[in-house]
Amino acid sequence: MKALLSRQPGPPETLELAETPDPVPAAGEILIAVDACALNFPDVLVIEDKYQYKPARPFAPGGEVSGTVEAVGEGVTAFKPGDRVIADTRFGGLATKATAAEEDAFHLPDGFDPTDGAALLFTYGTTIYALLDRGELKAGETLLILGAAGGIGLSAVEIGKAVGARVVAAVSSEEKAAAVREAGADEVVIYPRGPLDKDASKALAAAFKAATGEDGADVIYDPVGGDYAEPALRSIGWEGRYLVTGFTAGIPRLPLNLTLLKSCDVRGVFWGAFARRHPEKNRAYIAQLFTWWGEGKIRPRVSRTWPLAEGATAIAHLASRQAIGKVVVTMR
Repeated sequence: MKALLSRQPGPPETLELAETPDPVPAAGEILIAVDACALNFPDVLVIEDKYQYKPARPFAPGGEVSGTVEAVGEGVTAFKPGDRVIADTRFGGLATKATAAEEDAFHLPDGFDPTDGAALLFTYGTTIYALLDRGELKAGETLLILGAAGGIGLSAVEIGKAVGARVVAAVSSEEKAAAVREAGADEVVIYPRGPLDKDASKALAAAFKAATGEDGADVIYDPVGGDYAEPALRSIGWEGRYLVTGFTAGIPRLPLNLTLLKSCDVRGVFWGAFARRHPEKNRAYIAQLFTWWGEGKIRPRVSRTWPLAEGATAIAHLASRQAIGKVVVTMR
């Protein structure tokens, strides 16, 4: 098979397209002939040894794939060769074949495009867990989303609207503002590129407060962090829930006196660990996503695709934070 390999820590240009032996599914695993692999920000970090896990090299980045089951390992009962699937492979997805644990794979229903399907699990899986479980978001509440034009952000716009929330989307450009409005956002805040000085931070906090309204945000969904976290926290409402999802702009330091004054919660969101600890609950959430997708309430938005040979360019594009929606590498 062909795979885009990381042989040493470094930026995307260090990746190497190579021929490697086909993987063999172990007990409890399936072998997938990969159609598409969606990229996520951890793929930018893992190749530079900056992520929380460090796979043994050489490895292919990419943890979110769609494809067809080619073989099954001992004990697998939920899948058979020929089944269309999407799966969380953790890594190894930027290859023409990949293995996944049975519990990390899901049937892709007929009529759903495999390129779009590859872009569902990480973003929408994270967001449905974040907003419904950790954020306890309810109809009529106000949801503020940072980085709202990325894959995670757009999934939050759509799921927020599916739940019946009022959605305030924060983005960094007019082009991204158009994308979140098209996805259903009720209000849009355009914030400046960081780093933010004290005056810029105060101005952004004022903009968030104006957009969220007098009562503030009930839930804040933050996959960005950095200098944007404190201004967002200042706009939270009484007993609001601040969801820590990622740090594309760096790990922030939050002034905890604000949590006292607002009697609010700061809650972590780690979907991967949740899915492994509570697989049946996670499957119910994924089933809900397919229902919403079929009803037209959500739709994975793939902004660009690249062939496997140009996968390093795709990762670099994601790292530039210019992407709107998801970036996908296709194998065929």
